[in-house]
Amino acid sequence: MMMKNLLKRLSVKKFHQLLLCGKLSCRELTEYYLKRIDAYDRKGPCLNALILLNQQALQEADAIDDEIKKTGKLTGKLCGVPVILKDNVNTWDMETTAGSESLRGFTPDEDAFITKKLRAAGAIILAKSNLHEFAIWGETISSILGQTLNPYDLTRTPGGSSGGTGAAIAADMGMVGIGTDTINSVRSPSSACSLVGIRPTIGMVSRSGIVPYSLTQDTAGPICRTVEDAAAVLQVISGYDNEDEETAWCADKKVDDYSCSELQLGLAGKNIGVLESFFGSQAEHLEVNAVIEKAVNILQAAGANIIPVKEEIDSGWLTADVSVHLYDLKDHLNQYLKKLPDRAPVHSLEEIIKSGKFHEGIRENLEQAMLHSIGTPDYNERLVLRGQVQTQLMKIFADHDLDAIVYPHQQQLVCEVGGSQKERNGVLCSVTGFPSIVVPAGYSQSTRTAPVGIPIGMEIIGRPWSEKTLLSIAGIYEKKATVMELPPFTPDFK
Repeated sequence: MMMKNLLKRLSVKKFHQLLLCGKLSCRELTEYYLKRIDAYDRKGPCLNALILLNQQALQEADAIDDEIKKTGKLTGKLCGVPVILKDNVNTWDMETTAGSESLRGFTPDEDAFITKKLRAAGAIILAKSNLHEFAIWGETISSILGQTLNPYDLTRTPGGSSGGTGAAIAADMGMVGIGTDTINSVRSPSSACSLVGIRPTIGMVSRSGIVPYSLTQDTAGPICRTVEDAAAVLQVISGYDNEDEETAWCADKKVDDYSCSELQLGLAGKNIGVLESFFGSQAEHLEVNAVIEKAVNILQAAGANIIPVKEEIDSGWLTADVSVHLYDLKDHLNQYLKKLPDRAPVHSLEEIIKSGKFHEGIRENLEQAMLHSIGTPDYNERLVLRGQVQTQLMKIFADHDLDAIVYPHQQQLVCEVGGSQKERNGVLCSVTGFPSIVVPAGYSQSTRTAPVGIPIGMEIIGRPWSEKTLLSIAGIYEKKATVMELPPFTPDFK
């Protein structure tokens, strides 16, 4: 009984304390997660979150345990930490399919840059997670695995495109997770599954070795249960990579250690804006609005100055008329596919479409992407608008002397299975490249299919390279809010 209590929803810091004092081993923790995967992923509620497991995970755990016995020291910042990795991130020892039957059976020659960083920090890649195929949209359905379910409400999606990671971390099938984010895809499952998700400033985290969607907007980021864990993962995966020229911008940047001591300071002196145009006004928005209002009140009670931001920004317009995701897709995906070895099953978007080996739900986007390209007049016009939005957002920060801006990540509840996500606000940081963090804000009213309610996330955004400030605000909010409800369909083992 005691061992099972130690294992439940462990944080990185607590795990390392138990590891060093001999109360827990890497093997015991890895076995615990594998048992939960066996119980809940394809059995029980059948979350369908994971595409494949690392068959060497227990051997890797044993090797780390042996090293700790010899040295008495951790092997890195994520020593022995089992990671759920989105299956568009390359792994040399496991297939990388991007959720597509068109890439089934393909194992890359080497790890992605961030996979190397994770392993160098001592992490164990426990499993590769489902995603909306090629990360193209937000419901987490793919031809290789099908639909992933939300562990808080099995009739709803877990958000996306990184919903496999989100569902798995919420269900305690791994300690920390990695997603990628082109429009909403780290923050959407974080919001929908009551997790912390970070979209870092573009250039902080390398994209080399990650199947691209839009390199103008793509990044990778942590999906975790706590701010502290997310900060630890971000510190590990960030840094300069000469294979991704955008990361040259972070060569002189450092992600500072997350300090719990800062939490004692509260938010006194912090100016936090509330972006009013990112709230809905119809009946379907009322539950979300009420939860976010309570979250903002918690920030204010912690000492923050809450400032209404009345400048109009239309998230729908940003997605439809500013985002370049479909314009980049063909050219950027082809760059990746053309570099794959001859044994890879496809080497272009055209070959993927001809193969027919993809989920029918992404056909329209794939065919639209074939009609677009980088460098066209339409594309360049979007880049001009992107620059204008970046300046507009910086001006809002300057005019109101803001440290951060908050709003609901999604104006209405995450959609049901078979539906499509609506009114997600994460596009603001995607088109500008600014950083943001989603934190659990609360839950909708309990229903028959959602006994504890449906999770609702608050997004906190900042100026470029303001991750330390955002982490501090998120950490203080997390400590004051204590809103966590556990997923009802993946209970703790007795």
